[in-house]
Amino acid sequence: MAALTNNKYVLDWIDEQVALCQPDQVVWIDGSEEQLNALRDEACSTGEIIRLNPEKHPGCFLHRTAINDVARVENRTFICTPTRKEAGPTNNWMDPAEMYAKLNKLYKGAMKGRTMYVIPYSMSVVGSPFAKYGIELTDSIYVVLNMVIMTRAGKQVLEALGDSPDFIKGLHAKADIDEENRYIVQFPQDNAICSVNSGYGGNVLLGKKCFALRIASYLGHKEGWLAEHMLILGIENPQGEIRYLAAAFPSACGKTNLAMLIPPEVYREKGWKVWCVGDDIAWIRIGEDGRLWACNPENGFFGVAPGTNVKSNPNALAATRSNTIFTNVVLNTDDNTVWWEGLDKNPPKHAINWKGEPWDCTDGSKGAHPNSRFTAPAENCPCISSEFNNPKGVPLSAIVFGGRRAKTAPLVYQSFDWDHGVFVGSIMASETTAAAAGAVGVVRRDPMAMLPFCGYNMGDYWQHWIDMGKKIPNKPKIFNVNWFRLDDEGHFIWPGFGDNLRVLEWIMKRCFDEVDAVETPIGYMPNPEDINIDGLDGITLDTMKDLLSVDVPMWKEDLKSIKEFYAKFDEFDTVPAELKAHLAGLEDRLNKAE
Repeated sequence: MAALTNNKYVLDWIDEQVALCQPDQVVWIDGSEEQLNALRDEACSTGEIIRLNPEKHPGCFLHRTAINDVARVENRTFICTPTRKEAGPTNNWMDPAEMYAKLNKLYKGAMKGRTMYVIPYSMSVVGSPFAKYGIELTDSIYVVLNMVIMTRAGKQVLEALGDSPDFIKGLHAKADIDEENRYIVQFPQDNAICSVNSGYGGNVLLGKKCFALRIASYLGHKEGWLAEHMLILGIENPQGEIRYLAAAFPSACGKTNLAMLIPPEVYREKGWKVWCVGDDIAWIRIGEDGRLWACNPENGFFGVAPGTNVKSNPNALAATRSNTIFTNVVLNTDDNTVWWEGLDKNPPKHAINWKGEPWDCTDGSKGAHPNSRFTAPAENCPCISSEFNNPKGVPLSAIVFGGRRAKTAPLVYQSFDWDHGVFVGSIMASETTAAAAGAVGVVRRDPMAMLPFCGYNMGDYWQHWIDMGKKIPNKPKIFNVNWFRLDDEGHFIWPGFGDNLRVLEWIMKRCFDEVDAVETPIGYMPNPEDINIDGLDGITLDTMKDLLSVDVPMWKEDLKSIKEFYAKFDEFDTVPAELKAHLAGLEDRLNKAE
């Protein structure tokens, strides 16, 4: 097939990879529906994907990965920079020359008998100030079909790239799906990503975490912007004014549910609405007006299926109704539909599980893998923002950090200023739950929810946040939330889900100086009566006082864990002086509060 570009840099690089991987043929993805339909038909004929019921799931398909290949592999993910200091103590590192030598052996001849697909794609709207372009080479039709949902892909990207060498090079080969030789590698200085021996989305859709966070965070550091693991949403008040925030949460903290939040009834009746701009990644730049502007560089949702249902997240479920790819869920063989745990209480009687085996729902085994996924077009989502495709992005009034803490963190507090907000983000943590591997209640630090996704030294990343603060004339305010406070019996005190809008309302009022706050040792806190609890069963003013209390002894205990985490960076001495000063300040205020 003829190349879709004359760009010398693109063609020379592809020639090198073809010589290395030795595919039987090379196919350029132009983004046309005609070409994609032919690929869908081919993948159905080989069993790579299964076409679902066209009436109940129009345009939808099911895919199963290998049993040893079902999730992102952090232990096989590397940042390869010239020095270990540049990657930092929280990333796996290898010398680039050593890693290239290792990878080239695995890629050599890996596509013999297969087709190499060339996917030109854009992160963000093609031609926008945010847009960055990439080309992924892959031997997987599944990857092609997912990338077309998750990004803007096709020949228009090559037209926008023109003759420029400024594109991210991505090479993916399924090879043997050998977990002992599985590597997901970022080379920030080379604008290059390599993935081998995996077929699972998070490891092989190279536009997602690999480019949009690991490589993009490095580019942002170099170019003066931020690439963050954040949802973006707009809150429309009864006056019709929409205010935007970006929010970072570690896994299992309700990020997707918040991104697609449905206001509680008492708010809906008054005209409140919530609009989803993005559920996972935010690219953030300083606008001409001196505010921070954010865009979602993706074009789809790569969501976890189990637990997604009409009650927990009706908008996400609605997004999967058509043109969606489901991975590792249950196939109902009676009517060719899909099912997963938590969808409803009616598991299919005749079914095939995620491993491709006949499945009986009464035998106690899980039918869908706990990390099974849906890849759905963002435009399917009923609450998608009208600004989703705005090339300028949306202006941020607030940045929110959150975690899962049983007792320590209150429901919400505001940082004293930008630098203190960076400190609050740097000490973000979650406690392991029964669902996670290992002991319950262990504190896992995940600064800005970026620990697995920062493409360079996290100490330098924090410094970049501090430096950005000096350049932003109209800074958003920074907050921390915790929906997961427990009572003494271990029950959640705050109802969460749609009722989280009550907290977001206070946050927005603070951003526009419409409500007062109380100064505490950890930051500014709401007056309990300033959180609207109308229509909330079981939540009284006394409950709010409890949710907004600062447990000084627990915070003092937490200081030890923060110091231990910061100590990981001592070898390279990259923790900014400002954060050390804020840690000392917190300790001093807690001592005085006792």
